Amino acid sequence: MIQPLGQVVGWFRSLMLPVVAWALVIQLWGMGSLPAYATGVYSMPNLGAGTWIVDQAGVMSRLTQNELNGELAEIAATTGNEVRLATIHRLDYGETIETFTEALFKKWYPTSKAQENQVLIVLDNVTNTTAIRTGEAVKSLLPDETASSIVQETMMVPLRDGNKYNQAFLDASDRLGLVLAGQPDPGPPIVEDTINVEGTFAKAEETDDRSATIVVVVLLALATIIPMATYYFYQVSQG
Repeated sequence: MIQPLGQVVGWFRSLMLPVVAWALVIQLWGMGSLPAYATGVYSMPNLGAGTWIVDQAGVMSRLTQNELNGELAEIAATTGNEVRLATIHRLDYGETIETFTEALFKKWYPTSKAQENQVLIVLDNVTNTTAIRTGEAVKSLLPDETASSIVQETMMVPLRDGNKYNQAFLDASDRLGLVLAGQPDPGPPIVEDTINVEGTFAKAEETDDRSATIVVVVLLALATIIPMATYYFYQVSQG
C-alpha cells in the first residue's frame, strides 16, 4: 500500500531529527578541539623586573615555576648571567622555533650591551621543539655546542618520555647552573635502549577517532539516501 505524501514527509522529518542532532553534536565537539591562535613575538609580554619565566603555553606547574624562579635568580646573583625560559603554544605560519627565539631575544634585549650576559630558552608545546639563544659574553662559559645539547638532549629526554615539561625545564636549569658557574658540564642524560613491548591493539584515542569517522560517514550516507528515498516515494504516490 502506497503511503500518502504527508505521511512520507512526516516519516522523513522524524528520521532526520536525530540525524541533525548528531551532526550538531559532532560539529560542536570539533569546534571544542580547535587549536588556539598562534603565538607571535608581538604577543609576548615585555620583561618585568624579576621575571624569569613566561609560560604562555601553560605547561609548567606553579610548584615548578617557584623552584625555577629561585634557581634562575640565584644563577643571576652568583654568576652575573641571566637565564630566562619561555613557552608558547603554536608558532605563526612560516615561523620556526629558531627564528621566533631570535626575534624574542632581540625584543627583550634590543642592544648588544643588553644581550651580552643573557640566555633565552624557548619551547613550543605543539611541536615540542626548543631553541636557545645566548649573548656573546656567555659563550666563553656556554659554547654553542653545549647550549644546543641542553635544549636538544637534556630537555628532549623528558619531553619524549610523556611530555614531562616540568622535568625538562628543571633539568635544563640544573645543567645551566653548573656550566654558568664554571663547574664541569655534567653532559646530557644517558638514555638506555628499551624493548618496545607495546601491543598491536588500537589506543583509546585511535578508537575514538575511528568511531567519529564512522558516525560522519553514516550521516553523509543518510543525507544522500533519505532525500532519494523520499523523492522515490513521492513519485510513486503521484503515479
